[in-house]
Amino acid sequence: MANADNGLMSPEKPGEQPGAPARTRAGKPAGPAFKPMHHEDMDPQEFAAMLDVYDDSFRNMAEGEVVKGTVLKVTETAVVVDVGYKSEGLIPIHEFLDENGQVTVQGGDVVDVLLERTEDREGHIVLSREKAEKMKIWDEVEKAYAERKVVIGRVIERIKGGLAVDIGVRAFLPGSQIDVRPVRNLDALKGQELRMRVIKVNKKRGNIVLSRKALLEEENAEKKKTTLETLAEGKVLRGTVKNITDYGAFIDLGGIDGLLHITDMSWGRVGHPSELFKVNDEVDVIVLKYDPSTERVSLGHKQLVQDPWATVQDRYPRSARA
Repeated sequence: MANADNGLMSPEKPGEQPGAPARTRAGKPAGPAFKPMHHEDMDPQEFAAMLDVYDDSFRNMAEGEVVKGTVLKVTETAVVVDVGYKSEGLIPIHEFLDENGQVTVQGGDVVDVLLERTEDREGHIVLSREKAEKMKIWDEVEKAYAERKVVIGRVIERIKGGLAVDIGVRAFLPGSQIDVRPVRNLDALKGQELRMRVIKVNKKRGNIVLSRKALLEEENAEKKKTTLETLAEGKVLRGTVKNITDYGAFIDLGGIDGLLHITDMSWGRVGHPSELFKVNDEVDVIVLKYDPSTERVSLGHKQLVQDPWATVQDRYPRSARA
């Protein structure tokens, strides 16, 4: 009969007193047998310290926090992600598909995920890749608002009061903030990418308000400053037709508009300005008058060519026969 397990103890020898110190097969005294320790046997402070070490062996994470995780496995229905917690998380595969339905991650990839719950009914940590991406976008939006940075978004659809715009998350562009001038056909902007500023953000309510007008006004102010520095009567400029009225056309010279009156469009008869120009046409004009105090600019187009009536006598002398 052996005194200890694992085959390390020698059987009792004949004549050896029961209860004598056990020895190894080499004849040396054996060490004390292992005795399992229960937390009831430990000092309460020591036990609490061990629990703290155990908890610290996992990352301290709070629900609602965006953390980095490593993809362990990709299945047909889910992606298994390890975030250094007590268990792995299962994220639905659709959160990792691109626009073509292809999976965008593989084992070993590091991804940002949102910790929704530390444990579900099955003991898994609950993670979300989509919500993490939206959280990151919200952080970027708030930063753009604080630092007055430009954001780029695509117009999704026309809604009451303006446009719905996708900037990574859904945002609102009021009709009054689309342009420096009223825009009549909002539907024509659907699908277009616009440069805008964030003028209001409320993360708790999920509200983001954008303004393209504010950005255009800032850009126009810079252009205007440059244009006014060189603006002078007699100077020839190239501008863009911005608006057409019955009495003329307003030409954008670069941050400042000038009026091209119908009588200065052509030496010939013009019934309506739309006969010669349309909105967004580029046109060469000459500055006829400029008042720095009111910043009013009068432009001419016909003055760029010689008045045909000025040379009519040279071309058709009285002695000539028709």
